[in-house]
Amino acid sequence: MGEPMDALLNAADSALRALFVAPPASRPCPTVPEEGTTALSDSERALSGALMRVNHVGEVCAQALYASQALAARRPGSQHNEPLARQLEASGREETDHLAWTQARLDELGARPSLLNPLWYAGAFGLGLLAGRLGTGVSLGFVVETERQVEAHLASHMDRLPAGDHASRAIVAQMKDDEARHAREAQHAGAVELPLPVKGLMRLAARVMTTVAHRI
Repeated sequence: MGEPMDALLNAADSALRALFVAPPASRPCPTVPEEGTTALSDSERALSGALMRVNHVGEVCAQALYASQALAARRPGSQHNEPLARQLEASGREETDHLAWTQARLDELGARPSLLNPLWYAGAFGLGLLAGRLGTGVSLGFVVETERQVEAHLASHMDRLPAGDHASRAIVAQMKDDEARHAREAQHAGAVELPLPVKGLMRLAARVMTTVAHRI
C-alpha cells in the first residue's frame, strides 16, 4: 500500500502546486538584452497577455498530463514501469519551468491566468491517466502527439505576438525547443503512432481550450 499511496499523494501535491502555488523554476527565464526591449501599446500588451494566458494554460495541462502518466506507469502489477515514470517526471520538471516563466510574464503584462485552470487540469489529468493505462507505447505516443501539437501552437504564437514583445517571444522560443525535444525523447523511448481520429480529437480539444482560455 505504501508505494501506491505515495504516488497518489505526489499526484495531489503536483495538482495543488500547479494550480495554487507560484512555481519555482530550475532554469533562468529566457531574457533579452535591456537595449532590445520595446515599450508595448495597450493593445499590444492586451494581445500578449491573452496569448501568454493560453500558453500558461498549456503548461498547467502539461503538469497534469505528466503527473497522471507517471502515476499510471507506477501502478502495481506487470505494467509497473519505473524508468518510464522517471522520464515523464523529468520532462514534467522542465514543464514546471515553463509554468513559472509564463506566470511571471503574465504578472509583468498585468494579465491574469485563466479562471478555468482547475477544469483544464482535471481534464488533462484524466486524459493522461487513460493514455498511461493503455500501455507504455500508447502513453509515449500520446506524449509525442501532444508535444508536436504544442510545438506547432507555439510556432503560431511567434507569428502572432507583437514584434516588440521580445520578452514573451524569448520565452515562447525556448518552450518550443523544449517541447520538440520532449517529443523526440518519447519517440526514441518506444512511442507508437496514434490513430488519425485520435490525433484529430486531440487537436479539436486543444482548439476549444485555446479559444476559451484566450478570453477567460
